[in-house]
Amino acid sequence: MSKELNNVLKEHDLFNAQWTVLFCIQQHEEMMLKDICTYLNVEAPTITRTVNRLQELGWIIITPGEDKREKIVRLSDDAKRKFPSIEKTVINFENQFLQQLSNNEQSVLLTLLQKLDMKG
Repeated sequence: MSKELNNVLKEHDLFNAQWTVLFCIQQHEEMMLKDICTYLNVEAPTITRTVNRLQELGWIIITPGEDKREKIVRLSDDAKRKFPSIEKTVINFENQFLQQLSNNEQSVLLTLLQKLDMKG
């Protein structure tokens, strides 16, 4: 599924991992780097590489926090402008993916995903 999503996100010059970070930041408006790691349950070096690359590409802005070691991350104005189009692409992908399942299977999948989320 990740490979397929990467193919869909190519039109926006993004990868799945980058989209996940952008979506997370957009949902919270701004986040500390360590909070992104915690929220996504991803190791700090991985998130740091992704965030640095997103900054290089102009998707995000990083500013120092009160503690100079901490970084605050937020979407750039350009990313905010592009976000609805990217989100629509991802929603369309998810809908196509889910069409392969019956309504009952979709319901079971949602229940299982919620159960797994509670364990995390």
